[in-house]
Amino acid sequence: MTMYSQLATALAQHKALKVISGLTNFDTAKVSAIVKAAQAGGATFVDIAADPALVRRVRQLINLPICVSAVEPELLVEAVAAGADLIEIGNFDAFYAQGRRFEAKEVLALTQKTRSLLPEITLSVTVPHILPLDEQVHLAEALVEAGANIIQTEGGTSSQPIHAGTLGLIEKAAPTLAAAHSISRAVSVPVLCASGLSSVTVPMAIAAGASGVGVGSAINQLNDEVAMVAAVRSLVEALATSPVTLRS
Repeated sequence: MTMYSQLATALAQHKALKVISGLTNFDTAKVSAIVKAAQAGGATFVDIAADPALVRRVRQLINLPICVSAVEPELLVEAVAAGADLIEIGNFDAFYAQGRRFEAKEVLALTQKTRSLLPEITLSVTVPHILPLDEQVHLAEALVEAGANIIQTEGGTSSQPIHAGTLGLIEKAAPTLAAAHSISRAVSVPVLCASGLSSVTVPMAIAAGASGVGVGSAINQLNDEVAMVAAVRSLVEALATSPVTLRS
């Protein structure tokens, strides 16, 4: 299994930026605007819904690596056949509002099934933030044993910031930052810190031990492509000045 070299280098340098359009976002026009802004702004790769038609469209627009996300292994297989470069089980944020929970046992089973169907492709797996932190660490270790090449953290939907401005942004990111800190010290694969991050908290994610970050709403909630590009650039700049904490 060979990871896309551009992505592998960025992860090794703790500078990877994944722009997420959303696991449930099948709006071709909106996804197209997001991925074009991601490339123009200097992102490392993009993460889109696991839909073959969407993969083919995005492939026409950009030359960045394309990650596809789903919670059904069969959808990932179809998306890879359409040209996806890597796959992601998760992110689960979109499901929590529906009352859908993902427990450790299910995520591990999904990983094992996905790996059996797609033994060669780079596989990222999200660790559900609804688990206690020690259980997140144990699950991450089991996922790596099952074949995960990247572990992704989350937590933006569980945090309820009570302050505005910079303090609120830090409060929003606290759960995913805590997970990145704990998990990055327990596994040997890169950890991607995602969910609830901003240009304020991206450097904190890297200092906590993450090899890169995944950002969605800070970009995809914008309605103007120029603003999207500016948002991506600010994240890239934040990564460029981030202190790297070597895992001990």
